[in-house]
Amino acid sequence: MATKPAFDADALISQFETATAQGSAKLRQAVGDATLQALQGRELSLKNIRAVLGTVTQATNAGLAKNMNPTVDAEALIDQAVQGMDDALLKAVDAHRVALQQLTAQGADLRDKHLKKALSDLEKMEDTLMASVQKGAAGIGEPFAGAWTQMLEKMNAGGTLVGAQANSTVEQMVQQMHTAMRDSRSAGLRAAQALAESYTAMVSGVLIGMSDAMRAPAARKTTKK
Repeated sequence: MATKPAFDADALISQFETATAQGSAKLRQAVGDATLQALQGRELSLKNIRAVLGTVTQATNAGLAKNMNPTVDAEALIDQAVQGMDDALLKAVDAHRVALQQLTAQGADLRDKHLKKALSDLEKMEDTLMASVQKGAAGIGEPFAGAWTQMLEKMNAGGTLVGAQANSTVEQMVQQMHTAMRDSRSAGLRAAQALAESYTAMVSGVLIGMSDAMRAPAARKTTKK
């Protein structure tokens, strides 16, 4: 897949630069849309997801560093930025779920190395987002570094939406695979049962044939008398 421009970083920087505490809620949508647009422009690998989150975090920090509003709530702005990235990753997880369901419905085995990697990447989604937040703290000075650190502590304590959704998706897909395997075994048992039933009928036929053959010589001997 050809890589498209990630998003308009300058526009995102500008939004953080001019953000106020009252208008911070708009940032969640802006970051979510920007992140999703960037993800849609490339293959949805964990490496690319990590790169997109890093770029969005850098844009967030660049805008925050330019924000001269003395009443700005750095923690609130960063919270909105992280929630926006979380929202975009939820859509990425959902895309994985749909693709995996389609593949397993067509008979693909989740133990295939490519699908195993897909499940492994899903399980790493939350860690990838947290790593981006950690880098955000390292990429800017106070007071914003402290706000990033507080955000990371909050995530460690309560988790993220994408973490919960990714884990649920992995569990769902594993269960679906086990169900498919059970259905396959059930089908095998049904086939074996049908074969057993026909086998007993066949044995009955053989036994009847053997009885007829045994009776035939006896009938011939009786006729000779």
